[in-house]
Amino acid sequence: MIILGVGLVFFLKNFGIDIPHWVISWHTLLIVIGLLVGYKRNFDGGGWLIMVLVGGFFTLEDIAEFDMSKYYFAIAFIILGLFMIFKPKRKELDKERWKKRWQKRHADFGNFNEPVNADRPKEYSDIDKDDILDSVNVFGGSHQNVYSKNFKGGDVIAIFGGSDINLTQADFEGTIILDVVAIFGGLKIVIPPSWEVKSEVTAIFGGMDDKRAMGQVIDGPRKIIIIKGVALFGGVDIRNF
Repeated sequence: MIILGVGLVFFLKNFGIDIPHWVISWHTLLIVIGLLVGYKRNFDGGGWLIMVLVGGFFTLEDIAEFDMSKYYFAIAFIILGLFMIFKPKRKELDKERWKKRWQKRHADFGNFNEPVNADRPKEYSDIDKDDILDSVNVFGGSHQNVYSKNFKGGDVIAIFGGSDINLTQADFEGTIILDVVAIFGGLKIVIPPSWEVKSEVTAIFGGMDDKRAMGQVIDGPRKIIIIKGVALFGGVDIRNF
């Protein structure tokens, strides 16, 4: 929808229709990305709100044609202070959010009472935050090691930044789902060579590449990691080193 909207704007401009210049700008893109991240996270947390506020500030400045550069730092500190004061309790919100998401995922895979197999993720009645990966990187980067032996998947977001996720010490049963968003950024996910990877990533001016070295076949139950999401002007690399 974002790409369709950009195309329509350029199309209308070519017909001589007056489209405000701020419609296609970096701050408008920041608002759109913030809303996208907020939607994926059920509008929990404050990262998406900061992007929307920053983009909205510069958009209003552009529309009003008023120089507010001398207020940048003051407004930035005000926004940061308000976020630190009113930010939600992430532990409680995350637990409830992940319960709702797992209920939806189980509904997509069928009846909960059926035995777990390699094509359907395991049902989790109790969500432990240590078994969930939740990484948001905006204009920055991070490196995380996951040691959970009951790993349930999670979210990894990199916008104008990057993230390295090491899952070689993690373990799980059946199938897990990892949602990724790479927008003008990159993700490196390190997993054991015995895990099966199913990619459902939509790549737009970006891509997903499985760069793992082929290892020996290990007997045992199948472990499948489904990677979903979008790579827009960014990339997702799967490695085993």
